[in-house]
Parts: sequence; C-alpha cells; structure tokens
Amino acid sequence: MMMSVNSTIMESTADDFEKTVGERVRALRMRRGLTLDQLAEASGVSRAMISRIERAEASPTAALLARLCSALGVSLSVFFAEEGGVADPLMRRARQPVWRDPESGYLRRAVSPPGTGSGTDIVEVEFPPQAHVRFPGRPTGRSQTQHVWVFEGVIELTVGETVHRLEAGDCLFMNVGDVHAYHNPTDAPARYAVVIALGS
Repeated sequence: MMMSVNSTIMESTADDFEKTVGERVRALRMRRGLTLDQLAEASGVSRAMISRIERAEASPTAALLARLCSALGVSLSVFFAEEGGVADPLMRRARQPVWRDPESGYLRRAVSPPGTGSGTDIVEVEFPPQAHVRFPGRPTGRSQTQHVWVFEGVIELTVGETVHRLEAGDCLFMNVGDVHAYHNPTDAPARYAVVIALGS
C-alpha cells in the first residue's frame, strides 16, 4: 500500500528528512499548479535552490522554509501536519514529528494529534543558546494568531519594531503573519510552546 507524503513526515528520521521535505514542497507546488520559476518568483528563493530542495540535495533553513510556505499558502504547522489516516486524540511523544533547523539548531516538535479537525496547533521548541531565527511577514497569515509561552530560559521575540523579552512563565500573543524574529540572548537553552489558532 502506498504511503502519502504527509504520513511519511511522521515517520521520517534525520537521514531521510531532506527527501521528505523535498517531496512535500514538490507536492504542494504541483497541487497549486506552480512551476519552479513561478514559486521562485513568489518566494524570493532561487529556482536552483528550490530544485535542490525538491531533489533532497539541500536542507532548507527555517527562514527559507517559511518563505516557501508563504508562497505556497500554508503555515509551517500545516506544512508539517499529517493528513489522512485515522484520527487519534492521543499523540504519544514518541510519534511526534521533530525537525531541526540546520542553521540555528532549534528543534521543533509537533505536539498536536493530527486529523482531529481542531483549529488549534501546538508546537514545542527547544532553542539553543545565542541562536537567532527571523521569519518573514505573510499577509495571508494575518487570520492566524499564536501564543508563545516560555517554559525555560529567555527568548527575545521581535514583532515588527517591538522587542519583547520573555522569561519562564511569560506568554505573548501575536499574529502569525507579522514579521517576527526569535533570539536567545543567553548561554543557556530556552524551551517554549507555540499555540497556534489556524484561523480560516
């Protein structure tokens, strides 16, 4: 029986993750009827880089993947989400898909059970010391909002021109579509949850 690209994401290992991401990018591009040139123009990512990602010859950074997702009309959460199959209200930690940004080293864990139809997505992030990641704005993402809730350490979260210093227990509400950047200014790792209201 053939396995969908989305369900494959759930079972990916570090060794084959580039292939899985590449298949997912290509599937979304084809679903939207976009050529490589059209996606390159819409995302600001070179045609050559997109081609390398689709062929699993390059691993995209978080910022680059966010630009591709924006051009493809999906959020990072939707990109990594499992579709199809039987919905299960319980998501064991061992089954939760993880992805590490090759540039900053931050680890993203998708916590929410897939296929439930919930309009909320929960992500756990482990952010290394001194790491920095910037996400571009996405006007089509303005209908999505999120809470960033810090469990451990310190995160400086820049939204637009405003810098918010978040410490353990602090929680910030924001629009997903706003330009924002995460920075850990300390020598200790930080851990936080992102609770996303997917919107319409």
